Amino acid sequence: MIVSSPNDYREAASHRLPKFLFDYIDGGAITESTMKANMLELASLSLRQRVLSGVGDPTMHTEIFGSTWTIPLALGPVGASGMYTRRGEVKAACAASKMGIPYTLSTVSVCSIEEVASHASGEVWSQLYVLKDRGYMRNVLERSWASGVKTLVFTVDMPLPASRYRDNRSGMSGSRSKIKQYLQACTHPRWAFDVGLKGRPLTFGNIEAYVGNRMTMDDYMGFINKNFDPTITWHDLEWIRDAWKGNLVIKGILDPEDAKVAVRFGANGIVVSNHGGRQLDGAIPTAKALPRIVETVGDDITILVDSGVRSGLDVIRMLALGAKGVLLGRSYIYALAAAGEKGVAHLLHLYAEDIKITMTLIGAASIAGINTDCLDRLEKERTKIL
Repeated sequence: MIVSSPNDYREAASHRLPKFLFDYIDGGAITESTMKANMLELASLSLRQRVLSGVGDPTMHTEIFGSTWTIPLALGPVGASGMYTRRGEVKAACAASKMGIPYTLSTVSVCSIEEVASHASGEVWSQLYVLKDRGYMRNVLERSWASGVKTLVFTVDMPLPASRYRDNRSGMSGSRSKIKQYLQACTHPRWAFDVGLKGRPLTFGNIEAYVGNRMTMDDYMGFINKNFDPTITWHDLEWIRDAWKGNLVIKGILDPEDAKVAVRFGANGIVVSNHGGRQLDGAIPTAKALPRIVETVGDDITILVDSGVRSGLDVIRMLALGAKGVLLGRSYIYALAAAGEKGVAHLLHLYAEDIKITMTLIGAASIAGINTDCLDRLEKERTKIL
């Protein structure tokens, strides 16, 4: 199929992937209402069109944590990306490097931090979940730093995985999952050849100490269910700030009070996120949560955002609401699944083109010039903090 927009990659991925894998990345928690609300809330935001503003060629680069990004985007952490295409994490990281933006490696990745860092020429960030085994968490910090990582993304909104009914139906989890996965792989031979055969060695590189050199989705889901820790508090994790010498970004903040705690915790940044609607179904869309958090801690910490972004236009909307940068998740995984590194590279160029055109039409000559004044007056009132 011909891909002419970011959303076209979703359809392409649905044809190429076995259903259990497509539904895993495409779905959300329970009724998936928050996942849908993320996109609907963003789409409802009207921007203020300006004419004869003489913008010319707008400057799209921005500076985050002392690094210059060519566009205000980074690739966020997505588990098991190497199951969507052969050595998927490496391919995504290489595409991000060539665009001049960071790539974030998930804790539960197929490729290890060492493999990804050795192939990517640009900035690699490392993600860490809240786990029961503090020794493993320390090991992630040590391995990440040794690999040249300077930014740690600490995800706090997944003390345990949410109920995802679509996964139970598709075969990602639940009864008869192994046989469902096998049958679906047989009906998708191109994917099976690319990932299952040419993608070897297939292990979960960053959690190999737990699951060995095996690789089944049961191992993956089992690690998540057994090792995520819902009892940990902020106080229990103060040692992470002390142990990590680089930038610390707390991902999964939706409430202004939690944003305040993140500032006191010593974080350099936060990601306003509801995990793409994959955790608390019924949680507030990030585009609604963002202005409240900006109002509360915007002068004290770097605020990033994710969830629901599907175009460069959406990126501008998030910046107008107060974010300094945006992390992509599903959007780039669709492209990765459909066309590998080339797909991600093309997707990022589509985003860049959307960003450039939108900046011109709203009269913003630089990323720094995008703020609440770029919102339509009524929209600005609607998003105002009461």
